[in-house]
Amino acid sequence: DLKGQEIAKAADIPVGGGKVYGDDKVVVTQPSEGVFKAFTAVCPHQGCTVGSVRNGLINCACHGSEFKVADGSVQKGPAEEPLREYPVQVRNGGIVVT
Repeated sequence: DLKGQEIAKAADIPVGGGKVYGDDKVVVTQPSEGVFKAFTAVCPHQGCTVGSVRNGLINCACHGSEFKVADGSVQKGPAEEPLREYPVQVRNGGIVVT
């Protein structure tokens, strides 16, 4: 359970992009400046951990699914379900699951 945990530093998350934290199975994004989102890094298609964030998309290398950094929704399949979102807040420069 990630609730109450600091999962990333805000300064490490690029605007329009994000970073995958494989150990915690979470991906943190900053779709627009000062707006942070966190999603499960487990692809709903077959359970692979998503591998990268680029061009505004979270990418799963296993079968090519892509998800939007703003809301985790499916941009390209084979995944049919969005990435589950975790509520987060920025506290003292850290991104904390609430």
